[in-house]
Amino acid sequence: MSVCFCKFTTMGRLLIYAVMLLALLWAVSVRGEEEQQLSTKECESLGFNGLALCSDCNTFAEYVKDQELVSDCRRCCTEDSDDGMSKIIYSGAILEVCMRKLVFYPEIVGFIEEEKDKFPSVKVRYAFNSPPKLIMLDDDGEQKETIRIDNWKREHILQFLNGKVKQTSDS
Repeated sequence: MSVCFCKFTTMGRLLIYAVMLLALLWAVSVRGEEEQQLSTKECESLGFNGLALCSDCNTFAEYVKDQELVSDCRRCCTEDSDDGMSKIIYSGAILEVCMRKLVFYPEIVGFIEEEKDKFPSVKVRYAFNSPPKLIMLDDDGEQKETIRIDNWKREHILQFLNGKVKQTSDS
């Protein structure tokens, strides 16, 4: 006489299958959530170390129409309360980049050569070995936020600065 698991009733087998299915679905959903969020290192490599709050990504989406870039932002953000902080407008910015590395960033070179003059409150600073980044400044010229822009296209830089930097009366 052999012992097998066939002695479970039909209802018992259905219950076991249901439990196994629920466990599988739960594991898949947890894994899906993990895949949505990126590590801090991955986010920094994409240029999102300054946009930590999801409300910043929402503002970013208003100015940048590249859905893949906005999606990356949302995968790097943390939820926040909608307290109006994402609507901060800065007095100016510093575009910091290493002069030796500029050859690797033709979009940034194009912005500096052809678009930068549209933003008198944005200065260019060359710093050895610095990745391209925007350092956002308050009314006192103090650094408030730093955003890496390694992978940004020229139009993304323009859209972001148009929305985040005060326009001066002479521009």
